[in-house]
Amino acid sequence: MTGVPDNAASGPIALEIEDLSHGFGMVAAVDGFSLRVRAGEVVCLLGPSGCGKTTLLRLVAGLERVQQGRISIGGTLVGAPGLHLPPEDRSVGLVFQDYALFPHLTVAQNVGFGLIRMAESERKTRVADVLARAGLAGYGDRYPHALSGGQQQRVALARALAPRPPLILLDEPFSGLDARLRDEVRDRTLHLLKHTGQTTLMVTHDAEEAMFMADRIAVMRAGRNVQTARPDTLYYQPADAFVTEFFSNVNRLKGVVRDGTIATPFGDLTANGIGDGVAAEVLIRPEALKLSVADGQAPAAGTTEARVLAARMLGRTSLVHLCTCRQTGEELHLHARVPGRFLPAEETVLRVALDREQAFVFPALGA
Repeated sequence: MTGVPDNAASGPIALEIEDLSHGFGMVAAVDGFSLRVRAGEVVCLLGPSGCGKTTLLRLVAGLERVQQGRISIGGTLVGAPGLHLPPEDRSVGLVFQDYALFPHLTVAQNVGFGLIRMAESERKTRVADVLARAGLAGYGDRYPHALSGGQQQRVALARALAPRPPLILLDEPFSGLDARLRDEVRDRTLHLLKHTGQTTLMVTHDAEEAMFMADRIAVMRAGRNVQTARPDTLYYQPADAFVTEFFSNVNRLKGVVRDGTIATPFGDLTANGIGDGVAAEVLIRPEALKLSVADGQAPAAGTTEARVLAARMLGRTSLVHLCTCRQTGEELHLHARVPGRFLPAEETVLRVALDREQAFVFPALGA
């Protein structure tokens, strides 16, 4: 397995991807990717556009043939060089970005489309049950065009769940919804997946969405699995600067390691094994900066003072723009995120302390 240890839950393995690589011409879309998904887990593939997320999902679904590596579902090898089990034989549920509902079929007919081997009475019972779980009881006779975007998404999910597949694949399932509806629909989706114990692999480029939905997240860059872990582990123990920045904006400080530490306005920080003389950078999350009004006394050890350039209310938090020029003589600009309403006037001098658990030291790019 590549990447940082993934803190996987215990239980049988529902999906195993081993050293998977796939290219289109000279472009490597997936590069040595490995991942195990346990039964009942919701795992998100997270990364920027073009990093290989959707290609990986298509390989698992059987929509692309494996060029290198192996894919197993429920312990059965379904994809390898020279071996290709077609999508219809993988018993995998698929929900695409556009939902792909049949416009000429009713909601009930869409959901029951994959249940043709069931007896009619059993199929009706199963369709009614999954529609009720999706919050769509009473919608069976409607057509897709008469539904909202959120309702169409839930119909697509219900259709994928109806055959009780061992694995569901979701490709950016909420991307077409507006922000408020997206929050509501993904909350309902998570409840449904957890209530049914459905093993799920989901693609998204939205870090907050991945943290909301996933038991674990696999962060991808250039086709590779950079780090797989629980959301809290990724946030507080990122493997590198790429992972750190993907989960929030950061304040970036630069320096050179001396005697195993790097100097900052908040005192020296441990360089985490980076060699002396190596250029390094410190990435600090905005919420790691703790603000208080300066009292005129000299700053305590591990703190500094900064002048307020601007303060903006962002709803649940306030964002304060700071400059350390008063204390350090340098135009070092920092952003601090404070819960609730905190709007100090411009030019106010604040005391700034650092939560060191949210400050991360990495070698500078190219070091």
